[in-house]
Amino acid sequence: MIVTLGPLASLDYHDSQSVTLARPVSPLEAWNIIMASPQPMLRAAFAVRDAISARFGVKRIGGFSGARVTQAAAGEYLDFFLVEEATPEHLVLTERDRHLDVMTCVSCEGQVLTITSSVITQNLFGRAYMVPVGIAHRAIVRNMLARLAREVRA
Repeated sequence: MIVTLGPLASLDYHDSQSVTLARPVSPLEAWNIIMASPQPMLRAAFAVRDAISARFGVKRIGGFSGARVTQAAAGEYLDFFLVEEATPEHLVLTERDRHLDVMTCVSCEGQVLTITSSVITQNLFGRAYMVPVGIAHRAIVRNMLARLAREVRA
């Protein structure tokens, strides 16, 4: 099951990418594999994001820690993401602020893992922010899924 912030027509950004893995994994296992060593490009992107966004009153999020997580439950945090739902089939994560609402859903069906991101912008800053982020996001997720496939195959 794929979860988004709302109907596709109501979203300001939507991206859904899938990969077929060599074996089934849980959403949390996929999170741990992907986040074990966050990509250097992603670390740099978060540093730039925090430096620019802080000037507009947006809280710094710092990126991903790489810390392994053994369980996740609604109401807990995975780095800066709030866990909305955690089941064997999907992990729904959100980050909301005055500029935009972001939801990422990691879902698994057999050997197919899908990462779906949806965004609703709240104002001009949120819309402007999503222009470069939307472009970079697709490439980052594509690289994450390729890395996940390699790690699961190994």
